Amino acid sequence: MCAITGLVDLSARRAIDPALLERMNQAQRHRGPDGAGTHLEAGAGLAHRRLSIIDVEGGRQPLFNEDGSVVVVYNGEIYNFQQLMQELEAHGHRFRTRCDTEVIVHAWEQWGQRCVERFRGMFAFGLWDREAEVLFLARDRLGVKPLYFAHLADGHCAFGSELKALMAHPGVARELDLRAVADYFAYGYVPEPRTIFRQVGKLAPGHSLTLRRGAAHAAPRRYWDLPFAPHAFMSEQDAADELIARLREAVRIRLVAEVPLGAFLSGGVDSSAIVALMADLMPDPVSTCSISFGDPRFNESGYALQVARRFGTRHHALQVAQQDFALVDRLATLYDEPFADSSALPTYRLCQLAREHVTVALSGDGGDENLAGYRRYRYHLHEERVRRLLPLGLRRPVFGALGRSWPKADWAPRPLRAKTTFESLARDTVAAWFHTVSLMDDDLRARLFSPEFTRALGGYDCVDVLRRHAAGCPATDALSLVQYLDFKTYLPGDILTKVDRASMAHGLEVRVPLLDHELVEWISGLPPGFKLRGGEGKYLFKKALESRLPKQMLYRSKMGFSVPLADWFRGPLRQQLAATLLGPTLAHTGIFNMACIGAMLAQHGTGRRDHSAALWSLLMFEAFLRNVLRAAGTPLARAA
Repeated sequence: MCAITGLVDLSARRAIDPALLERMNQAQRHRGPDGAGTHLEAGAGLAHRRLSIIDVEGGRQPLFNEDGSVVVVYNGEIYNFQQLMQELEAHGHRFRTRCDTEVIVHAWEQWGQRCVERFRGMFAFGLWDREAEVLFLARDRLGVKPLYFAHLADGHCAFGSELKALMAHPGVARELDLRAVADYFAYGYVPEPRTIFRQVGKLAPGHSLTLRRGAAHAAPRRYWDLPFAPHAFMSEQDAADELIARLREAVRIRLVAEVPLGAFLSGGVDSSAIVALMADLMPDPVSTCSISFGDPRFNESGYALQVARRFGTRHHALQVAQQDFALVDRLATLYDEPFADSSALPTYRLCQLAREHVTVALSGDGGDENLAGYRRYRYHLHEERVRRLLPLGLRRPVFGALGRSWPKADWAPRPLRAKTTFESLARDTVAAWFHTVSLMDDDLRARLFSPEFTRALGGYDCVDVLRRHAAGCPATDALSLVQYLDFKTYLPGDILTKVDRASMAHGLEVRVPLLDHELVEWISGLPPGFKLRGGEGKYLFKKALESRLPKQMLYRSKMGFSVPLADWFRGPLRQQLAATLLGPTLAHTGIFNMACIGAMLAQHGTGRRDHSAALWSLLMFEAFLRNVLRAAGTPLARAA
């Protein structure tokens, strides 16, 4: 795994400042501690930091075609590179290395921008073709690897694996995108293609961007989408057998490495399945790593240990404690943007632990989105049955009134917490899903923001992020729609971002078999009832694993991977949290109603309301302002 960055003059052939390119490259040194390389020519500069995994001796970048006219910098792994190498050699291309990077330049020569359609893996790359005067940027189908870019006022395009590479360029303005700020407090992250800064964008998953010198800026091109194309009829048993066979193949091709390799093991269904298949495929015991918590409500370490013993792994565990709260500033600098998933903290520690033993780790990420493992899918389908029975014109006033009048009871058992359900039933399908996944509801966000910030937004509604994706969903059933929305937003914006930054902070490569695009395509075509049946998520997957894993492990309640924030914020961290959130950093932005923040802290402290997720989002935004923005004055005034 690596880091890439580049500067290309798209208006002329002015010389690239080598010192500037070096600063941009060095900003990402943590992603590639094993070496660095740069290429400079008239009007173009590409740079690379390397974490050596395959062809340790010969895979240095930037890497060129035979005559040096095409050069690439690349982050990721292309698992079918050997097959592509043979195919390209049959077309007359000659290879100097045995690494997957060289496949990209020859694939570009052979197939142009459609080369990405041939790659199976996780990748982000920038390619410069001197003869055609074209900069080609591409990102993998699911968004496992990140790619940022910015069009600068002087005619250059800058790109990089992380925002910090672009922020090292003085021509990239640090002006906040106010809509991105609003999105962050709705979703807990900034969804693609926005970033927190106006001038910088993310290349969305499954997209490429072709920029030609002297031509108008082109829009990114989508080269892949989740198909949801139904399969021909197959029995449940046949589907279960094929699912395991396909996952086994996805795991197998991810075991190629010239460095130590292991796995994350939470004790949940997905990571346990990956470890079980790795144990079948590897001659030596699998190295596994897990994180535990002192609070038993959040602690899956016992299940992880059971799996480790069952498959004879070399198991390593680490406990996360309240003292790790001190990592907040470190996380802010890792993520560059505000990032409100508190599980970033244990993920950071997990990657740190894993790197002590391996250089590559396989994870179980993607199983919940693929196979409908989240509880929210089940609740959404229950609500959809009511929405189908009653028209919106009736639901909106009736359930809207119930939602407004019903007390908010975070402390009560789930069946008595009807307020959220009533509020969802008063909405259309997409708005209801937005209400389900939002970090805080519309009313709380309206009270949190200052009148000045609300006016500056000009009526922007964060639900539009989901509406845009829903309009392009190829599926028609209710479950597939919300899975599709998660694949477009939550998976790349939260889950994969979290793991990428945490792993790269420690020079660790993480591979994700359940997000193999061929497997994802096949699973998308399964009947919804194979994924969620009778309230049981991952129905088919669990059935398929019954011969490999204990039933009590497969069918236990899902715990997730989170920290006990609510208790931490009512305990020893209470005063520190209040001092931070009510201090000058947030107050001086002009974005917030500080009285609302004070009320949230008080309500949470009494235990009557659980504002832990919202308070964490404010904490991370404050840390972003201090550690990343580092600017005097009022962000709202600068960005308006």
